Amino acid sequence: MSAVLAASGATPVAAKRGAPFRVMPGFRLSLGFTIFYLTLIVLIPLSAVFLKTSTMSWEHFWNTVTSARVVASYKLTFGASLLGAFINVIFGGIVAWVLVRYEFPGKRIVDALVDLPFALPTAVAGITLTALYSANGWLGRFIEGELGIKVAFTPLGVIIALTFIGLPFVVRTVQPVLEDAERELEEAAASLGANAWQTFSRVVFPTILPSLMTGFALAFARATGEYGSVIFIAGNMPMVSEITPLFIITKLEQYDYSGATAIAVVMLVVSFILLLTINLLQAWARGKSGK
Repeated sequence: MSAVLAASGATPVAAKRGAPFRVMPGFRLSLGFTIFYLTLIVLIPLSAVFLKTSTMSWEHFWNTVTSARVVASYKLTFGASLLGAFINVIFGGIVAWVLVRYEFPGKRIVDALVDLPFALPTAVAGITLTALYSANGWLGRFIEGELGIKVAFTPLGVIIALTFIGLPFVVRTVQPVLEDAERELEEAAASLGANAWQTFSRVVFPTILPSLMTGFALAFARATGEYGSVIFIAGNMPMVSEITPLFIITKLEQYDYSGATAIAVVMLVVSFILLLTINLLQAWARGKSGK
């Protein structure tokens, strides 16, 4: 370090004063920039949503957000988002495990395919999924014709679309944790007589649990506001497969901005409560695994 400073002609002032050397600016400047950036990008838009909604009377607001079709869309949106995120926790964790712990031909291709939902436009994803799972699609022809299960234009299609767009969040969250995990602990558990299930449940799982919950929260947050990949495969049948973002778009097209923001406020509050609960559980799991 001294050689680098000498070569650059810099004087280690912080080292002389006994303070730790920091590349970035001080705490006050960094904190000020952070608050300014979050205010500009997050707080002002969210405040505008609440301010626009406040122009409505309570009766108008309540009638807008509690109509039968809107409530049915809440149930579908949040229910499918939670279920899709839960499916991704299970199978996304398996995908991350395979990519980290095994070597096989085509591994780099599989690893790249995980990020495909990030790169693929949501509308393209929705059209592709609809073409695959419709009654005449490659997969839908077999699933609906042979098994009698209709996927496209049903809530099941919505769950599949939300699972598709949420997979990378879980895999990319769990993957680095598995890469940094100490394999010696698993070997020690095996040498002490633990079987494979005991080693996984008592050694591996507590290590990756916080990252699994983080991936779950990210996948859920992504799914609740998804529109492009769902709107085609959902079919938008009233009381069956209508999602809440569709109502927001419909209100905007009708120039009912206060109605759109009212529905958005409900989604925002419910999503915040669910994400706060997940974060608290994640902190509890991290504290428990650290003991």
